Amino acid sequence: MSWQYALVERDGPLTVITINRPEVYNALNFAAHVELEAIFDDFAADDDQWVAIVTGAGDKAFCAGHDLKQQAAGGDLTAPPKGFGGLASRFDLTKPVIAAVNGVAMGGGFEIVLACDIVLAAQHAVFALPEARVGLAALAGGLQRLPQQIGLRNAMGMVLTGRRVSAEEAVRLGFVNESTDGDVMALARQWAAQILGCGPLSVRATKDAVLRSMNLDLETAMVEQWNAAAMKKMLASQDYVEGPRAFAEKRPPAWTGR
Repeated sequence: MSWQYALVERDGPLTVITINRPEVYNALNFAAHVELEAIFDDFAADDDQWVAIVTGAGDKAFCAGHDLKQQAAGGDLTAPPKGFGGLASRFDLTKPVIAAVNGVAMGGGFEIVLACDIVLAAQHAVFALPEARVGLAALAGGLQRLPQQIGLRNAMGMVLTGRRVSAEEAVRLGFVNESTDGDVMALARQWAAQILGCGPLSVRATKDAVLRSMNLDLETAMVEQWNAAAMKKMLASQDYVEGPRAFAEKRPPAWTGR
């Protein structure tokens, strides 16, 4: 399928989603939000797609957030039901998503990053939630996810000032896994390959259990993980048998995701 605001590449079980509005630093208008929501819907529903990478076109920006020119022209700043970029309010996606941050990630663009499971950044990448500087607030999950990921004081230091954070500092703060002075997409594909070497249903059950535990006490989380749909699917799968069998036979497992 051809998309207007994004490029979608499928490489085996890997989906690569590129926000494609480089002329406006990959900022998103409402139509782009709707399109990205549909793209992530397709990824979530396709049993043959196991991992996604999201990045931005060009080398200047991952996503500069809302298209403020649209707002200035009378448009609103609403996003579709699944949130900014079709991802920020998508709480039922158990498949892993990697952010390959190739430049500026501001406002909603940074909130897309914070909604991803693994974040990799080019050395020149810059992150910020600058909404307060323009009379707005980061209402697409940034005010909730950032404190969870880097702690209250560090998060307050960013959101109350709108200051910019380099890739190097982002690694220190803990919301970026790794930065590189090379090709960030090559690095993202390396991480994706490591995930794809694992059982896809195991990866989904693991992500689901971790995220569910964030709002539960330890004892409850350890009990409840057995009742989750993703965990039950893993335990009843062919892959649940294939993994130990391949280990015993000293061969790579042939995962099917079923």
